Formats: sequence, C-alpha cells, structure tokens
Amino acid sequence: MTRGKQKIEAQRKNSEKNQKNKGSQIEARAVGLKVPCPICKAQLANDKQLVDHYASKHPKEKAPSQSTSTSS
Repeated sequence: MTRGKQKIEAQRKNSEKNQKNKGSQIEARAVGLKVPCPICKAQLANDKQLVDHYASKHPKEKAPSQSTSTSS
C-alpha cells in the first residue's frame, strides 16, 4: 500500500499549495491601476481607459493629454 501513502501525501501537498493562492484580489488589482482621473479620482489602468472614462463620465470636460496624466 505504498501508493496509498503517496496519494495521501500528494493530496496534502496540493491542498497546502492551493491554500496559499487564495485571498483577496484587491491588492493585485490596485497594483495595475496607475492613472487617476483628476476630477473624480477614479483609478484607471491606462490612458486609453482615461479617455473613454472622460467620454462617458465627464462629457463636458476635455480629456487631459498623455503628458499631463503621466506627470502626476
């Protein structure tokens, strides 16, 4: 029954490995958000999303140029 012992050890090892990966994704998501909207402070991932955000959320305002948003 040596294979039975190996199976139990492999299951235990896999369960320990899988438990380490679980947790909140908030920290991982925050790392990717780098461009803030100067009006509402919404965090966006890139300049294209900022332009789209301006078009949908702030239609009366002009979207900042890329040089302005990266200097912050």
